Amino acid sequence: MDFLNFLDFKITDFLDIILVAILLFYIYKLVRGTVAINIFIGIVIVWALWKLTELVEMRMISSMVGGFMNIGLIALIIVFQQEVRKFLLMVGSTNFASKRSFLRQFKFLKQEALTTEIDVEAIVGACEKMSATKTGALIVIERNNSLDFIKSSGDKMNIEVTQPIIESIFYKNSPLHDGAAVIENNFIVATRVILPVSNERTIPLRFGLRHRAAVGITEKTDALAIVVSEETGTISYIKHGEFILFKDLNELTNLIKNDLIY
Repeated sequence: MDFLNFLDFKITDFLDIILVAILLFYIYKLVRGTVAINIFIGIVIVWALWKLTELVEMRMISSMVGGFMNIGLIALIIVFQQEVRKFLLMVGSTNFASKRSFLRQFKFLKQEALTTEIDVEAIVGACEKMSATKTGALIVIERNNSLDFIKSSGDKMNIEVTQPIIESIFYKNSPLHDGAAVIENNFIVATRVILPVSNERTIPLRFGLRHRAAVGITEKTDALAIVVSEETGTISYIKHGEFILFKDLNELTNLIKNDLIY
């Protein structure tokens, strides 16, 4: 029977399955926790039905579902263009594209080639102090994607990251407290930076321009953003345009460290 030919399993079939599994994992990671997860599950079900009808040679239903899939995919790209952009950014920002991660593999050859590790404890400690005094702050940490296009909108700096320095930058009477501070390789490279503001309507109204700016920059790049609310003192952690929940500051520190590695 022809439809049993799939039992002739080859190495290319195995690679095909692995690649599809990786692709589905990235898509699931992108839409997890959003309403788009239901659309993703629906697409997977329709696709599985399409392949099943092809396998058993049900030509009429197969052609109907196939036509729907071809048109539906184009419509989904138009409707979910932001999610598609975030997906491509996520794929392009994996360890394969990370120069820093690549160099870590050769740590035993040349220690000088490695970039300075970011002092995450100092950043989180400063945010804790600013949270207690309800001092508003917006910190952006560069990863693989260059942030040169936003650094030029602020004041260039070259200051090593320390907790007192961060607190002094966002002190309410400081001339540098407006806008964002950008951190690169454990150095504050720019302050008073103007960030692109997200137009996403799902952001709760209780969040102000700082949070929208943090969402905006993390939508367009793979940067990490930390926001301290001036109204409530709440600390928010944002990645890939989404708010990442954490139980306490120790968990936040570990999240940031893990995201800087991977």
